Amino acid sequence: MAGRLREVNGFVKRAGQKIVNGAGDEILLRGVGFGSWLLPEGYMWKFPEAGDRPRRIEKMVRDLIGEEKAASFWDIYYDTYIAEADIRRIAEEGFNSVRFPINWRFLMAEGTEQYNEKHLALLDRAIGWCREHKLYVVLDLHGAPGGQTGANIDDSENDKPELFLNDDYRKLAIDIWRMLAERYKDEWIVAGYDLLNEPLPDWNAQYNDRLMPLYKEMAAAIREVDERHMIIIEGAHWATDWSVFDEVIDDNLMLQFHKYWNSPDTASIQKFLDKREELNLPIYMGEGGENNIEWYTGAFRLYEDHNISWNFWTWKKLGTTNSPCSVMMPENWDKLVAYLNGGEKPSAEEAEQILWAYLDNLALDRCVYHPEVVRSLLFRTPIRIPAIFYGYYGEGISYGVGKRTVRKLGFRDEDGTDIRFTDSERETAHFQHGGGQSWEPQDWLHVRLAPGDWLMYELYLPEGTELEHVVTVRAKAIEGEAVAVIRVNNHLAGICAFTGTEWQETAAIERVTLASGRCRVTIKAEGGPLAVEWVRLECN
Repeated sequence: MAGRLREVNGFVKRAGQKIVNGAGDEILLRGVGFGSWLLPEGYMWKFPEAGDRPRRIEKMVRDLIGEEKAASFWDIYYDTYIAEADIRRIAEEGFNSVRFPINWRFLMAEGTEQYNEKHLALLDRAIGWCREHKLYVVLDLHGAPGGQTGANIDDSENDKPELFLNDDYRKLAIDIWRMLAERYKDEWIVAGYDLLNEPLPDWNAQYNDRLMPLYKEMAAAIREVDERHMIIIEGAHWATDWSVFDEVIDDNLMLQFHKYWNSPDTASIQKFLDKREELNLPIYMGEGGENNIEWYTGAFRLYEDHNISWNFWTWKKLGTTNSPCSVMMPENWDKLVAYLNGGEKPSAEEAEQILWAYLDNLALDRCVYHPEVVRSLLFRTPIRIPAIFYGYYGEGISYGVGKRTVRKLGFRDEDGTDIRFTDSERETAHFQHGGGQSWEPQDWLHVRLAPGDWLMYELYLPEGTELEHVVTVRAKAIEGEAVAVIRVNNHLAGICAFTGTEWQETAAIERVTLASGRCRVTIKAEGGPLAVEWVRLECN
């Protein structure tokens, strides 16, 4: 905790390929996103296409309970979805930042060209909580005027990227950033301005040449009133196409990519690392998640080892196991889903009861909390790490092999480690588990180690802790006898002995002491070849 508090100190700015705080100390942003708060997303409500974006959800609420009660519903929703208790808990967990995805319509007074001061005050309040609890804030224009993607994620009205087709929308988007920059120009807890979320998917790539000119106009408007805050820009096609980045448009700039559902390895982000070198800019994985905790332990290790700031998507949603907070499903919620699918319309009284039950369930203390998700992101024990997610610093630091293996799994192929499927005829790795589903037996991979080969896993214990841990390794001795030798920060810590050729879960003979801070745990094969599927560390 003390380390995080030292990190959150003054204005964030670019220093070459890194970012530094107000004291000049190099930092990484490690945070969570507030998806569905200021831009409600239908999938986080378990809604079908008819309720897949804010304007459609709003229409459903109006149709069910009327304009007046609908207005009250949204007042309570915005007030409750993210409260000070959420901010406090995020800070206590050890994150140092949050990302606010904002819908432009949230900022505007309904039916006018004026800004909604009540909603801006709500934004001020949340930023104030972040200042008090020491969490940097990234302001993200998630839904721009007219829509920057032409899809549900930006609240598009006509499924077209009208931001790039309508000059009035373009001017309004620029004005919004000028307004926000004027409002927060002296607010140091705001780390930066994320100008557009995931603009222009491939099917709208004919407009890609309009993206950088718009970024330049937005940046110029911001710099008219605010010279200090970092500007953050995303690539096209869900922030993954960085071919649009061919120049440095501002001295205090960071580039952002997003990553979901694919191989968490260096090859998958190499184009972003190359662009970092080319333009000498810091990079940010601004959105990634919606997978299972096994994948999280690999993906977020990848960002850490490559010195990439990151933000997890998302903090809270309905009926989930793969976000930290799960909003409990209200009774009869299925009736709203059925109605959206063309079914019977609930009575106003019943709909109000269902919707207000949902509002009641939004508070943090009413949510089901999943600490295992947080542990997988911050590498804290107790944790189970798939063996394939050893570190990403490269050979000689994160792993060592006597003989390199040539393979084509589509995952860590460049490493030369012997990675194989445990119980599958598959030929390529599979990491698409968007609903948080656990890996099926056919999904699991393992690493085969010859005697002398080793793998390193990095963990973090909060400051002031020194705890004994039990280390358990799931492995098998390929030739009937093998030992996994465990080292912590290069000190011998214990062994796990394996006999026979079946998979076994074997605990180390000695308990292992992990001290506060970063700990490197190494598993080395001795006495015979060893196949390792996972390693688990838990407090004694």
